[in-house]
Amino acid sequence: MEVTVHPYGKFDNQQIQAFTLKNDHGLSVTCIDYGCIITEVIAPDRNGAQENVVLGFDNLDGYIADQTYQGAIVGRIAGRIRGGEFELNGKTYHLDKNENTNHIHGGVKGFSKVVWDSTIIKEENHVGVEFKYVSKDGEGGYPGTFEMTVTYSLNNENEFLISAVGVPDADTVLNITNHAYFNLSGNMKRDILDHELFIKSSKFLELDQEFLPTGELLDVTGTVFDFRYGRKIADGPNSNDEQIALVGQGYDHPFLLDEKLVTLYDEASGRLLKVETNQPAVVVYTSNTMEGFEMRGGKARPYLGVCLETQAPPDSIHHANFPSTIVKKGEEYHWETKYTFLVR
Repeated sequence: MEVTVHPYGKFDNQQIQAFTLKNDHGLSVTCIDYGCIITEVIAPDRNGAQENVVLGFDNLDGYIADQTYQGAIVGRIAGRIRGGEFELNGKTYHLDKNENTNHIHGGVKGFSKVVWDSTIIKEENHVGVEFKYVSKDGEGGYPGTFEMTVTYSLNNENEFLISAVGVPDADTVLNITNHAYFNLSGNMKRDILDHELFIKSSKFLELDQEFLPTGELLDVTGTVFDFRYGRKIADGPNSNDEQIALVGQGYDHPFLLDEKLVTLYDEASGRLLKVETNQPAVVVYTSNTMEGFEMRGGKARPYLGVCLETQAPPDSIHHANFPSTIVKKGEEYHWETKYTFLVR
């Protein structure tokens, strides 16, 4: 196993570095210290062909201009917060309103748009990178100073682990995720509509016209949101379900996890991605409205990738019946998700 480093461009006169983690079976993950962005994952298909299975851009400028959070760690809060504000301990906090009147993915200067300090990890059983960033009290409108440590590690079992920990110095809210767009066909040869998705979830969250949860938990039974036994992603876009139509004829919905396991499978290539997490939900986004801009390999188009955003439900601070995103002063926040790349 090895880690290699090379310069990736400059942001605010800072040199951005790219780190490639590679195991003994040819699986490799490349990430950069701007936004902890995963730029590339090279994984074999059932015939051993090594191809990229995440979306991205050709260079740093693409990621700096990006508004779709390709491959990034997003926070302090992933997803939307209604009205760009919340109340905590009797005080109202006003956040960046960076999507109409709402706050999304941590604001203008969220975790995805800053440079992180980095340290290479080389251990006997894994290689990786440790990223650190200090989010100061008031950044983006959030209370408390919070130092986040994000670790990316790869082992010879083809397991890629992301962990994020930190302790705030005041009561605050935290709910991060990674926003990689997966396409297991390899080098984006096909879209993801024929990918099969398995989610052990009996409830998903109803969304309103602003793509924010209404607070209603809907039963998946008998709907295109029932992934408990596996189904093709195409079932959603090909349906006339009102929730599917609402978000651009696809999925952009939080699912509450009965079991903290999600799998994605592309029969044509044989690639299977297993996602295990300590989070209570996953937001499935099928890039329904992503189109027009240049990406690596051509123009963005709907259904080119699928995000599996492991996190607490969006806007939890406004819904007492959702898992809480409040983290108390001195309490450790711990987010963890493991991605295992398999073939069958």
